[in-house]
Amino acid sequence: MEGSAADSVGTQSSWLRCYRCWSQNLEVQLHYEGILKVEPETAEAIEPVEEVQEAVVQCLDCMHDQPHLSLAFYEENGRRVSRIEAVDDRWERMVTGMPWVASCMVAIDADEVDSCSGPEAADSLSFAAFGDHGTREFFTHVRFHKHEGDSRIVVHMLVELYARSEEEATEVLEAASRGLLTITSLAAEERPPASSGGDPRH
Repeated sequence: MEGSAADSVGTQSSWLRCYRCWSQNLEVQLHYEGILKVEPETAEAIEPVEEVQEAVVQCLDCMHDQPHLSLAFYEENGRRVSRIEAVDDRWERMVTGMPWVASCMVAIDADEVDSCSGPEAADSLSFAAFGDHGTREFFTHVRFHKHEGDSRIVVHMLVELYARSEEEATEVLEAASRGLLTITSLAAEERPPASSGGDPRH
């Protein structure tokens, strides 16, 4: 479930900011692909047959994507309005939490990995280990991977994520893992400097 400024997720200033540097200098990068039917009488391209739309909110100060924010569209007074919303299960943990770095291993089915060599390997292994969390929310560094027979791959990686406590960081990693997770170390890091002053919770 997601909420807007008028909902119970807190005041807009609590979540409408970069989770890393707390800047409110944000932009939406909207990527759209569509197939439109052509009306032969008017030559108008209307009635979408297929549409794919992806929106990414990015901080213009530190250039990081903001996975705790999403873009929603509404109809208001006969016009289409877009509005940024906070992702309920993520925003408070990321904005008010601190970075944690985990050294871990994830054992996954080999069939889940699209590529384990070449320039796409790191993203492919990160996605296979943690799904969208591994490529959109977490900062992942694949140290190495090894094949155990033909059916299993063990990915050794460093993962940075944001959480309010060690317990929460562990829970987030466990929930995101798409295989057998082993955490060998987990340590808190200093939060990156804010681009503008103030407590993000107010």
